[in-house]
Amino acid sequence: MGGQEALSLWHAVSRDHRLRPALEDSLDVDLAVAGGGFAGLSAALHAAGKGLSVAVLEAEIIAWGASGRNAGFVVPNFAKMDPDAIVAHLGAERGERLIGVAAGSADLVFNLIGRHNIACDAVQNGWIQAAHSSAALERIGSRAKQWAERGRPAMMLDRQQTEALTGARGYVGGWMDRSGGVLNPVEFARGLAEAAETAGARIFEHTRVTSIDRSSDSWRLTTPSGSLRAGKVLIATNGYGGALNPTLERTYFPLKVFQIATAPLPSKARQRLLPGGHGFSDTKRNLITFRFDAQNRLISGGMHVVSAGADRRVPRTIWRRLVRRLELSDLTPIEYSWSGIAAIEPDFLPHLIDLGPDLLAARACNGRGIAMTTAMGKVLADWAAGTEARDLPLPFAPPAPIRFHGLLRYAPNMLLPWSMLRDWLDRTG
Repeated sequence: MGGQEALSLWHAVSRDHRLRPALEDSLDVDLAVAGGGFAGLSAALHAAGKGLSVAVLEAEIIAWGASGRNAGFVVPNFAKMDPDAIVAHLGAERGERLIGVAAGSADLVFNLIGRHNIACDAVQNGWIQAAHSSAALERIGSRAKQWAERGRPAMMLDRQQTEALTGARGYVGGWMDRSGGVLNPVEFARGLAEAAETAGARIFEHTRVTSIDRSSDSWRLTTPSGSLRAGKVLIATNGYGGALNPTLERTYFPLKVFQIATAPLPSKARQRLLPGGHGFSDTKRNLITFRFDAQNRLISGGMHVVSAGADRRVPRTIWRRLVRRLELSDLTPIEYSWSGIAAIEPDFLPHLIDLGPDLLAARACNGRGIAMTTAMGKVLADWAAGTEARDLPLPFAPPAPIRFHGLLRYAPNMLLPWSMLRDWLDRTG
């Protein structure tokens, strides 16, 4: 699988995928997980490590969904809300517990990589957010201070430091969390899967769950070729759940995000941009992100307003934006382009959704998928081992369908022109 035919760059360049069988008989387990992405695999690994019997049912292949289609940033914070705002929103006790999960999420990812010898081109040199305006610099100054007060390796960067570390000119400053980083997400997911299997979990691919039904004191999961009886069930499909639970589909905004990877850059341009191998994002509402992979491909993402022709149009737009913003008149051509669906919660926070006794759905993406979903999986292993869901350090509630979801589900894309205008006004104001 290569080039434009691959699910993503990561599927194309990762080592050959080891095929796993479909479930073809009946099986009894303590924990059944629907979804073979970071959250489900992390939950399986940590639950199996507690001595529980675990089965993961993946409709396609490991990391087929958003876990294999992102840009590979490991970011240990929240997409929108800062710590003080989370405390105000959830209360001191629950807010600080959730903040603690996020704060340690990147370290958890890189510790798992080291512990299980996962070869995924991991670099933990930090994640940088650059300010595009003076007002944005003030906001991220408060953000960095709040994280530093909680013991995180957060530091502010002045204009010169930001340019030296990123190679991007024109930003007024920034901040960095030194625990963040980058990796190959498909290789990381496959490494989690192998570690989970070593711990005793069983993983089945091409095994779509068609129904989940309550039977006495357990749950029965039906698939096209087999069935599973489980004491507890975790739905960890994020934005790829399909019709498995129609109510869940109405509780988040599905945001389609496009990514590109150029051909490897020449050494002169590579030495100027992100010389320390950091991950980069800025503070724009229509944000710019970029990083390099191990072969010096430049990777960046973006969104669309109009769906028609977006698969061809948006990658070219992202490429032209990189040329302009990073002053790369000789930028190499696009080698790979792909897209994926991010599940965006109305409050941009991770959530556990109560679907019945011992049946949870977990969602934590919001643009922070690798770190947050891996950390969420570890928390959910505690639930699988007996901790009450309401006692976990994550928001827990019944499903809350969004009113007028059929119309509002397009809001993140339709508001993009307004976001771009506000970014321009910030810069010129």
